[in-house]
Amino acid sequence: MAEIADRVSKSGRGKSAGGPALLFENVKGYPGSRVLMNQFGSERRMKLALGLDPDSGSLDDIAGRIRALLEVKSPEGFLEKLKMLPMLADIGKFFPKTISAKDAPCKEVIHRDNFSVLDFPVLQTWPLDAGRFITLPCVVTRDPKTGKRNIGMYRMQVYDGRTTGMHWQRQKNAAEHLRERLRAASGNASARVNAMAETSGGTANITLTNLDLANNKLEVAVAIGTDPATTFSAIVPAPPEVEEFLIAGFLRQQPVELVKCATVDLEVPAHAEIVLEGYVRLDELRAEGPFGDHTGFYTMAEDYPVFHITCITHRKDPIWSATVVGKPPQEDAWMGKAVERIFLPLFRLTLPEIVDINLPVEAVFHNLMVVSIRKSYAGHARKVMNGVWAMGQAMFTKCIIVVDEDCDVQNLTEVTLRVANNIDPERDIQFTLGPVDSLDHASRMPNYGSKMGIDATRKWPAEGFTRPWPPMIEMDDATKSRVDAIWKKLGIL
Repeated sequence: MAEIADRVSKSGRGKSAGGPALLFENVKGYPGSRVLMNQFGSERRMKLALGLDPDSGSLDDIAGRIRALLEVKSPEGFLEKLKMLPMLADIGKFFPKTISAKDAPCKEVIHRDNFSVLDFPVLQTWPLDAGRFITLPCVVTRDPKTGKRNIGMYRMQVYDGRTTGMHWQRQKNAAEHLRERLRAASGNASARVNAMAETSGGTANITLTNLDLANNKLEVAVAIGTDPATTFSAIVPAPPEVEEFLIAGFLRQQPVELVKCATVDLEVPAHAEIVLEGYVRLDELRAEGPFGDHTGFYTMAEDYPVFHITCITHRKDPIWSATVVGKPPQEDAWMGKAVERIFLPLFRLTLPEIVDINLPVEAVFHNLMVVSIRKSYAGHARKVMNGVWAMGQAMFTKCIIVVDEDCDVQNLTEVTLRVANNIDPERDIQFTLGPVDSLDHASRMPNYGSKMGIDATRKWPAEGFTRPWPPMIEMDDATKSRVDAIWKKLGIL
């Protein structure tokens, strides 16, 4: 199944790029089972997932809605407050709502005893994978301090029927929730908690003399097979104070219906296909991996927290959702490009000089960002580089290329021309040290290494460039218009 999905994801061109969604039926060893793959793997399906018209809609339409929200100013007078009421009412419609268990499809079957996650067709994707992995889970945790819920997507290696790995990297919100629980359970023994935080999953196999064993766990719920907008929301780099359930409601223009879990104090999407309930212990790690990752390489085994399953609920005939993670392009390429377009307004909120950004699929997103800017002063490109590295998950961007606003960053041929021609390597390449992605196998140390910025903008005298800067070659408009008028008659192309 993984090989079929991999070939399909790399097939097609233009509007047919990414191939069709795949529904595998009657998986060997799992009578009556169904597995859905490549559900996000095309531009058309990505639009459908986010509630857009697949033929005429654009991902920039959602960016426009976000921009409109960001541009709302505080009302100064009574009339302005009245004018805002309809908008506030619309926003209020997007908040999640909780429904009863009897109305929740994910509660049609409840297993409190004699269950196994291996009753479902969990896939092993690549030959050197350490085993079977759940690859498209929506992992729900709650911030112990604020009570806000978070949805993240972290791969889960299945160890046996009731335990899995929980591959949340230290910078993820769920890992921070675990650290908060550690601080509370250890009586705020900060030195010991910080020692724990140095490990991959934010905890460690060490004994805390004052650990509160009665509260030695963080509750977790995992929803598999949620509606597309909710699944997508699990990967977006949202601020910790914004719940992904609200983002999903905003994207689909209707609230996400939630239901209380049976054995943990969390809520999950009521229309999910399958829900795993359980907990992660604060003092337990286990080797997780290797795993064929989206970088195109295997990430090697490291210690991560262990998820203990206490209950499984599901629909009567659940569909297992999975994705292939590997060399691009895969279906996550379409999800990543959607994040790029939708969150451009948030980049501009901090750096308004940004015109556009491109996270090339071939660079697996976090390895390269191309940014076009309206350059206004000497050193402006370097200011933008440092600004990007200071923004949330963008801090992991290994290479940033900055070009002028007249360069189309989505056209890598044009970008390459600018970079190759516009830089003096010694002058225009900047190196810095800082946090890097946990999956970066080339960094000098895990999670820490160097990053590079390339200033490919035109250089100004104020930047020490005193030679004349040549204009780019461009045909004049009059000549282009004359040829446009006779182009079809020429019959050349």
